[in-house]
Amino acid sequence: MDIILMSGLWLDATVWDDVARNLEGTGHRAVPLTLPGQGDGNAEATLADQIAAAAAAVDAADGEPFLVGHSASSALAWLVADARPDQVAGVGMIGGIPGQDGSPYADFFPIQDGTMPFPGWEPFAGPDSADLDEATKEHVALNAIPVPAGVAQARVELTDPRRYDVPVVLFCPEFSVEQAEQWIGAGDVPELAKATDLRFVDIDSGHWPMLSAPAELARLLARAADDLAR
Repeated sequence: MDIILMSGLWLDATVWDDVARNLEGTGHRAVPLTLPGQGDGNAEATLADQIAAAAAAVDAADGEPFLVGHSASSALAWLVADARPDQVAGVGMIGGIPGQDGSPYADFFPIQDGTMPFPGWEPFAGPDSADLDEATKEHVALNAIPVPAGVAQARVELTDPRRYDVPVVLFCPEFSVEQAEQWIGAGDVPELAKATDLRFVDIDSGHWPMLSAPAELARLLARAADDLAR
């Protein structure tokens, strides 16, 4: 099965290099995406451009792919499932959740000169980044790609209720499965509350397991893809 990998904010496809290497030999093919505005030099890219790029990857996949988003791209993966509900085997969400129709996509930090720069590590102190060493943090900060305002400040548009029948695998890194279940049960994540096939996977890591635990993340992704293929 093709496993399409989409990075979160400020990151390009290279963040998946170690995960892709560890997926070799599992029977699955890693397909890391460089999203418009996140590595292609297009500071004018929009969320619609990212949806179109990810949907094109789904269209080009060998069979029905497992579409995986990290952090904010968990919401992107859900938007693509909304656009291609009959063409994906499942959606994986790593450390992220889908927004509701009409909600802001990723308007988390100030916009400067048309983009949302990486804010530094202070907002992510604690469980999010505790398992990252200083060299990794420095590398990420130096190579962080400012997110175009047309992506960060876009509004989520969901239209096809068939998305609720797409299997969802929620990977829980800096939060526990129990916490995720509580949030969903309390009505804090209405899109996942409506999902008819919702699966939880715990991973002992911070918010960026592709950097801190790539072998374990690859193992869990492959196992989830195997389960979806059954």
